[in-house]
Order: sequence, then structure tokens, then C-alpha cells
Amino acid sequence: MPKKIQNFAKSALVKPITINVGRAGAASLEVNQQIEYCMPEARVMSLLTALQKTPPPVLVFAQRKQDVDAIHEYLLLKGVEAVAIHGGKDQVERFYAVEKFVKGDKDVLVATDVASKGLDFPDIQHVINYDLPEDIENYVHRIGRTGRCGRQGLATTFINKTCDEAILLDLKHLLIEAKQAVPSFLLRLESDKERLLAIGDEPGCSYCNGLGHRITNCPKLESQSTKTANNMKKNDFLAKGNSDW
Repeated sequence: MPKKIQNFAKSALVKPITINVGRAGAASLEVNQQIEYCMPEARVMSLLTALQKTPPPVLVFAQRKQDVDAIHEYLLLKGVEAVAIHGGKDQVERFYAVEKFVKGDKDVLVATDVASKGLDFPDIQHVINYDLPEDIENYVHRIGRTGRCGRQGLATTFINKTCDEAILLDLKHLLIEAKQAVPSFLLRLESDKERLLAIGDEPGCSYCNGLGHRITNCPKLESQSTKTANNMKKNDFLAKGNSDW
């Protein structure tokens, strides 16, 4: 549960009860996580190979809207029954894509993280991460679209050296915690925080639940702080009667 929602629940409810099944922010043990080292320019070819691992329905996640559109167009050219959704599409387009995918008329849904939360897709066989999200929390939400209700699921993730080291470290620890195979590329990564952890000290970030860094080095917290600071500057600018922000 995101920190903002936790804080809201504490302020709005009387003695709320929190029930965790496993560690908060942990990945489902029902999901087989497969990590593939793949150069950026080779991902589209690897995507076609990954799609053959399971029957549909399959969810493909990409971080940017442009990538979602490019992947969708590429799959259509290859004869794959695919639809796409992201924040840049209007409500009619998004409703059409979700409806066709849920009904089984389309085999693949390509999406940004808009499809990782709040939408219920039954019987997802396979989740493919064309790239990594900005934080490990969204990765957990993405792969959590499969392996539901006691069923086994598969998640394939493409990584390479262009990925941010902080999330790669989080991914490494998440895989270790879930007793998944960890590729040698990730095993070789070791942060200064890991080397300096005191005996008995609890690893991980209390803000985003990442296991590869501490809250003092949390990329999600840093991004949120920067966003908040920019909003404050904007509000101050507008309060002074300026309109050309």
C-alpha cells in the first residue's frame, strides 16, 4: 500500500487494522521471475521470442508512451492480435482496448504502468517488462498481474547496463527473497550500503520497500521531493501574479 494511502487511512479511520500476507512490498511466490540481459535495440526481437513462452493473454509493460505505441505497431505488423493503453489515449480508446483484451478478442495488451494497478485482468499467463519501471514498487505491481488466486504465472524482464543501478539492486534482493534465479550480472552488483550494513541491521528502504538501498538513498523519495519542490515554486510563482510558468 503506498505511503500516502497508509497515512490517509491512519488519519481517517479509527484504529485501522493492517494485515500483511508476507512482507509488505514483496513479490508473489506464485510468479516465476525470469530476467534476461538484452541490449535496447534487440528488445523487440526478444519480445517476439518471449511471447512464445506461454499462451495468451499476455501483458507487456513499457515505461514510456512512445515505446508502447512503437511496440503495439510492431506487434500488429508481425500479425499479433494486440491493443495498447497509456495516459495519452482518450477514454474511448482505453475502454475499447481493455474490453477487447478482457473478452479474449485480443491476445496482448501493451501498456504503461496505468495498467499495473486498479485494473483486474483474469487469467494473465505472462507479464513482460520491456523495460524496468522507475522504482521496485511498480515492478511488484506489474508482475502481480499474473500468478493470482493460487495460479502460477510467468514474468519476463529485459535489463541491460543502461538501467538505473538502484532499481537493479532492488531487483536483485527481491529475486533472492522470492528464491528466484538471479543472473550473474545482478549478483555482481553490490552497493556501498550493502557492504556497510551493520550486523543485525534491517536492510531495505522503509519508504518504497526496496531491498537494495536505504531510505537515505531512495530514488523514489528523491523524485517525490523534487516534484514537491517544483510544485511549491510553481505555486509561489503563480501567487505573485505571474502566468507564464
